[in-house]
Amino acid sequence: MKNINRDLGNNYRLFFYLGGGFLLLILAMTIRPFAIVNAGERGVVMKFGKVQDTILDEGIHPIMPVVTSVKRLNVRVQQNSFNAGAASKDLQTITTELAVNWHIDPLKVNKVYQQVGDENLIINGIMTPAVSEVLKAATAKKTAEEIITKRTELKEEIDSNLKKRIEQYGILIDDVSLVNFSFSPEFSRAIESKQIAEQEAKQASFIAQKATQEAQAEVNRAKGQAEAQRLQRLTLTPELLQKQAIEKWDGRFPMVMGGNGAVPLININPNDLTGGQKKN
Repeated sequence: MKNINRDLGNNYRLFFYLGGGFLLLILAMTIRPFAIVNAGERGVVMKFGKVQDTILDEGIHPIMPVVTSVKRLNVRVQQNSFNAGAASKDLQTITTELAVNWHIDPLKVNKVYQQVGDENLIINGIMTPAVSEVLKAATAKKTAEEIITKRTELKEEIDSNLKKRIEQYGILIDDVSLVNFSFSPEFSRAIESKQIAEQEAKQASFIAQKATQEAQAEVNRAKGQAEAQRLQRLTLTPELLQKQAIEKWDGRFPMVMGGNGAVPLININPNDLTGGQKKN
């Protein structure tokens, strides 16, 4: 009987220990006397809701339950797109799509959370109005045509001014990209018509230049032929012509039709015959 009572007592103690351990585990999971900060995050420490100077790096950190809470903020580079309307120097309406790469300064996450809030409040409360204002100020300095032709210059100006505007809040701008510009339908048609006119003008200029070149080539060829003929006349002498005729003669006399048929045509100079008789 004593053995049975002893076994029951041991079982009760075992159940008590297991139940106590399970209860402590539940309390630990509920109260959480520790905080885990994931990769790419920083932890903002608050005691009774008041932001502290301490910033938690990645990893696990012990905290005082109930008294202390931790708000985790993403410090990785994030990208957000913004659509903003503006007017050019020549009063053309422009809608611009910008892609902004940004991140929270890891050393100032507590100040950012205290002054601004989390990521959504940063985007809606700080970045959206800042992007709109900076864009309007930059495009107002350039005509619509300059906005298109000087896109790189405009991008650099927006990038620089946005960085100066945002950094005071502990937010760092990594890069700004001008994704797209869109103008009013009337201005877009005007640009298209201008481009077509420029292309037609270039084509007409090319055709005229080609015709001029061809005419000049004809003049040069005519001058070359005239010069060749002039030089040929200077070099052709009776002796040279006679020599060329002798070189081309094949040894046969030309034939003429006579009463007895074809007979060779021989041109005999009477003076040569007379001269021959005198010599005899």
